Amino acid sequence: MSGGRGLAHPATPPSVAAQAAAMTGVMPVLPAAGETLIGVAIAVPQPWAAELEGWRTAFGDPLGATVPAHVTLVPPTAVPTGAMDQVVDHLRRTTAASAPFTIRLRGTGSFRPVSPVVYVRLASGGQECAQLEDDVRAGVLGTQRRFPFHPHVTVAQLLDEAALDRAETELAGYEATFDVTEVGLFTHGRDGVWRASDGFPLGG
Repeated sequence: MSGGRGLAHPATPPSVAAQAAAMTGVMPVLPAAGETLIGVAIAVPQPWAAELEGWRTAFGDPLGATVPAHVTLVPPTAVPTGAMDQVVDHLRRTTAASAPFTIRLRGTGSFRPVSPVVYVRLASGGQECAQLEDDVRAGVLGTQRRFPFHPHVTVAQLLDEAALDRAETELAGYEATFDVTEVGLFTHGRDGVWRASDGFPLGG
């Protein structure tokens, strides 16, 4: 994922706070002057990404059309713009030391009542995601975790209880399996669009 490809181009993009919440499932982060808002994630590949994003939109979550299906490793984090080269170097070293693996998605779960989020569970690949997250969340990206890491793919968020119940029920039988071969670095632009600004192959 390179070349600054846009993740979505909505006519009226959701606010920075809303998109930050979508990437993390918890608290939004707003960058100060001289900072860049970034996230690190495993993008769900096609055709499963389109399926999950379509479901998210169908449940009434407007971010289904603007935030790609993903497993978050580093939630939205504001870093000094001048430190971006360090971030890239750190991710390149970390991913080069990690081997590709397989994720199997199966069934749903929820962070309620702590957070109004319904997600698709990882039936396998969670241990590898946790190790990768632990390796990535070091050095220049060694920010404090607000909650213990729990790999997942969000399918509904910040909706009423009925919509969240529907999401959890209707995707209870969902299954998908895909190989993870790279980690993406995402940056948030002034236009409100998250872009995959770089990709880092696992194993170099």
